[in-house]
Amino acid sequence: MKTIRRVLLAIRNPEARQQHGLAKAIQIARAFDARLELFHTLNDPLFVEFARLEDNSVDQLRERVEGEARIPLVRMCAKAREHGVQADYSVEWDYPPHQAIVRRATAVGADLIIAECHKGARTRPWLIHLTDWELLRSSPLPVLLLKNGKPYHRPLTLAAVDPALAHLKPRRLDARIVESARQFSDALRGSLHLMHANYPSIMGVPEANTAADRKWTSLSYEELKQQERDAFETFRAQMQVMRTRAHLVPGNPAMEIPRVASELGAQIVVMGALSRSGLMRVLIGNTAERVLNTLPCDVLVVKPEGFAPAFAQQQPRGMRVVAPTTLAPMAS
Repeated sequence: MKTIRRVLLAIRNPEARQQHGLAKAIQIARAFDARLELFHTLNDPLFVEFARLEDNSVDQLRERVEGEARIPLVRMCAKAREHGVQADYSVEWDYPPHQAIVRRATAVGADLIIAECHKGARTRPWLIHLTDWELLRSSPLPVLLLKNGKPYHRPLTLAAVDPALAHLKPRRLDARIVESARQFSDALRGSLHLMHANYPSIMGVPEANTAADRKWTSLSYEELKQQERDAFETFRAQMQVMRTRAHLVPGNPAMEIPRVASELGAQIVVMGALSRSGLMRVLIGNTAERVLNTLPCDVLVVKPEGFAPAFAQQQPRGMRVVAPTTLAPMAS
C-alpha cells in the first residue's frame, strides 16, 4: 500500500446533523499528515416539466441544488482545518454513487477512500450494504468502511489473511493486507494482530500450474489443515508479527473473522476482496460481503495490485433530468 497523502471522504448526506465519519477522517488524515477532500455526489434524477422550462431553468436548478450541498461541506472543511488538517470539498452530479466516488478519488489522486456504512432493515440484511459492497468491489483504491463513529484510541488493527491460498486469492494480496494494516497501526499508534481461519477449500486449486499446486490437490483434509498451519507460521515470520499477536483458528472465515475481531476488541479489520462473477462466485461465496454484515468494527478492504474497475473513470456522468411523462433520462 502506497503512503497515504490524500484521503477522500464520501459524504452521503451533507445535511445530516451527525457526521461521525468526519471525525474519524480528520483523525486519519492528521495521523498520516494527509490532505482531506470531502466529496458529495448528487445522483438523484430531477423530474421537471420541460414544457414549462425557460432556457436557463435547468442551469438555475442545478446551481441551486449544488449551492445547498456546498454550505455544510464548507463548515466541515473549517472544522478539519481547526484540527490542523488541510481540507477541500467538491460536489458533482454523477451516478451511481459508488462509481462517482471512484471517479472522483481517481481524478484527485486519492490514496484512500473513507465511507460510512449504510444501515437498513434488520429483517433484510442482504439489502443493507448493496452500495457499500459495490464500492468495495469496484474500487482499485483501499476503502475504509466505517461501521461506527467511535474515535480511534491506540486501535488494535487485525489483518485477516489466507497464506495457504485456500480461497483463491492472488499470492501478493496477503502481503498488501499486512502492509496496509501496519500503516494504520503505526500511524494511529495502535497494535497489529494477524489472523487466519483454517478452513481448507473443498474446491482445491483450479489451475494447478506448479508442482506445489498439483501436490496440494491430492492432500487429505487433515493434511490440508496442517499445510495451512505451516503456511501461516511461515507467513507470520516473514511479516515479522509476534507469535502472541498471531491467531490461527479453525472454522469458516465468514464467521471466525467477526468473532476474533470482537474477542480482541479490534477497531479495524483489514482484509482483501476480489471482484468475482458467475459460477465461481456462487460456489466460493464472497467472504468480504458476508463479513461486512457482522463485523463489529471498521473494515479496510484492499485489492490485488493492478486491479482496475470495469467502468469508465474519466468524467462524471452529469445530471439526470427526467420529464414526468417519459422514463428515458438524459445527462446534462
